[in-house]
Amino acid sequence: MSGIETILTDTAPAPAGHYVQAVRAGDTLYISGQLPIRADRQPLPDASFETQARQAVTNMLEILKAAGGTPAQLARVTAYIVGVANWPEFNRVYAEMLPDARPARTVVPVPELHYGFLVEVDAVAYLPTITTA
Repeated sequence: MSGIETILTDTAPAPAGHYVQAVRAGDTLYISGQLPIRADRQPLPDASFETQARQAVTNMLEILKAAGGTPAQLARVTAYIVGVANWPEFNRVYAEMLPDARPARTVVPVPELHYGFLVEVDAVAYLPTITTA
């Protein structure tokens, strides 16, 4: 594989700006920041931090899956959370959703996120190219 491949799936929300859901450059997949927006772009029925965290991680995992990856191939995840008080809840949800994957991770408490959301996640995954002889 050469060049940069765009990854798009309808199982995660379509980008609302000048970016794509993810790009694959060689063996590396870069997943754009995922807000807690449903794939159909409809509002979440419950705006709790837990619901938002689950949706943002789900979006990330759906894009990873669309690229042919699994959670075991996540190399790095960055989470931006509004308020340090939400850190324990994020840890709990994250561990439930990624029980066997332990990529490098950074959690960054921030004062606010776009549209008033409480969490955003992005990721980098290693997807080795399979070659056949």
